[in-house]
Amino acid sequence: MATTLPKVPVVVVGMGWVGGIIAAELTKAGISVVGLERGKSRDTQDYYHVHDELRYAARYELMQDLSKETVTFRNTMKMRALPMRTYGSFLLGDGLGGAGVHWNGQYYRFLPYDFEIYSKTVERYGKKKIPENMTLRDWGITYDQLEPYFVKYEQMAGISGEKELPSNIGKMSTPFATGPMKKTPGMKLFEDAAKKLGYNPYVIPSANLSEPYKNPDGVERAPCQYCGYCERFGCEYGAKADPVVTVLPVAKQTGKLEVRTHSNVVKINHEGKKATGVTYVHTPTGEEYIQPADVVILASYVFSNVRLLLLSKLGEPYDPQTEKGSVGRNYAYQVNGASTSIFYEDREFNLAMGAGALGSSIDDFNGDNFDHSDLKFLHGANIRFTQTGLRPIQYQPVPAGTPKWGAEFKKATIHNSNRVLSVTGQGASMPNRYHFLDLDPEYKDALGLPLIRMTFDFEDQDRELVKFIAQKTKEIADQMGGTKTEIHDSLKQYNIVPYQSTHNTGGTIMGTDPKTSVVNNYLQMWDAENVFICGASNFSHNSGYNPTSTVGALAYRTAEGVQKYINKGGSLV
Repeated sequence: MATTLPKVPVVVVGMGWVGGIIAAELTKAGISVVGLERGKSRDTQDYYHVHDELRYAARYELMQDLSKETVTFRNTMKMRALPMRTYGSFLLGDGLGGAGVHWNGQYYRFLPYDFEIYSKTVERYGKKKIPENMTLRDWGITYDQLEPYFVKYEQMAGISGEKELPSNIGKMSTPFATGPMKKTPGMKLFEDAAKKLGYNPYVIPSANLSEPYKNPDGVERAPCQYCGYCERFGCEYGAKADPVVTVLPVAKQTGKLEVRTHSNVVKINHEGKKATGVTYVHTPTGEEYIQPADVVILASYVFSNVRLLLLSKLGEPYDPQTEKGSVGRNYAYQVNGASTSIFYEDREFNLAMGAGALGSSIDDFNGDNFDHSDLKFLHGANIRFTQTGLRPIQYQPVPAGTPKWGAEFKKATIHNSNRVLSVTGQGASMPNRYHFLDLDPEYKDALGLPLIRMTFDFEDQDRELVKFIAQKTKEIADQMGGTKTEIHDSLKQYNIVPYQSTHNTGGTIMGTDPKTSVVNNYLQMWDAENVFICGASNFSHNSGYNPTSTVGALAYRTAEGVQKYINKGGSLV
């Protein structure tokens, strides 16, 4: 029998970047918030002495326990989905701060093209350019509308970057909070090579602070030490912006935020067109609680947002056969695989030192910044050189043809450990009618609830994109003065086993049509006016960028929308 608790104004499900930003904004406005986090509590003391690659990078200390809840996967609807039992393709954060704790900090605003991708594509190339099963959607918001919220995130997080970025990225009304990070020899080689070819390189904007910074909320943080322990690790210096060192302390100081950890939300309770609250399980004891609330905000990771709607029977599930319904629609990933490695015999680099967002990139072949008329794909990729800190357990660079183990492999690894640079392309992922999320009919979690099922594979669009972008990476790599280069230009069937990217998107997409989207541009649910859903699950496709900046901007807009709803009620759009 569930225990019913006193009603609260707002309950937020998930205390990562989205939950932290929304909680901070609402509590500063005097609104009481209960934040439910299914993982454990966390503060900066938990990051001390964490330079343990085996514990955190290989054994996934900060990640969700897959033996209790995981994702099932299949390439097509004809296949039986199987559970992801060990970490591979992507990493699911757990605990206070969520995936915002273990991210690299690479910060890119999505392009103006991304938010109006359907309209812009049709305007330039005609409808026939869009393949039959590619379900492109405008987002229902423009870059210019979202730009002020990018600024809010950047000033809060202390984003480091150049004063002026190339004009093909999008205009900025306010410069980044701090200057760019230091340039390494590898970055200089990349930028010089790109400029020789007529491209427009720039230092990657970074959530790793380049200098001491005090943000508008009064939070002071120290600069990056370039130790190389960012991705899969928390930052003991607080130099890498994460929710635990930025927005969550601000919300707690108001006295208006109550965070309940080990609280796994299993259902959104609702009557008619409104939610009445949520049901959650306190995992250490198994006790069940009902938390009534005036407003329910889903601020979890992509899979959790979608799964909770489906478990709650809130919104119409997407059916790829009829294309009706919206919940689970337009799942997208990230298209990697295009890269060129540069081997040097005459020089070495200090590749152990670095930072999660240390690097340089170009966008000359991202979005619609180049003519696609004669190409067999849409969108493109951000092409980059990064120096994130290469650690000894997981980094074994060897030329093609080297044995996979044994004395020759060891010799080649040691020789090349500081002699290989890589130019890579991070490609956009376009939505497809048959790429979606739903509930698995067979596999369940530790509480006996159905797992989320992912149906996804790479398409011809993705393979063509990789071939094209790989050639561009080689053009740049060939100009960087190495002894030889090796291109990687093929993309096979999607495999969930090797790590690729944690940039999952879609499933609760935003838009202007309730028939094909789940939320409006304030991320207010069409089918339940007091439910707001925020995160990368709102993206109707994934860009050639990391998603966090756009997630953060949307969170600030959502917080604004929640305040408007509390004041007047009804649909905000």
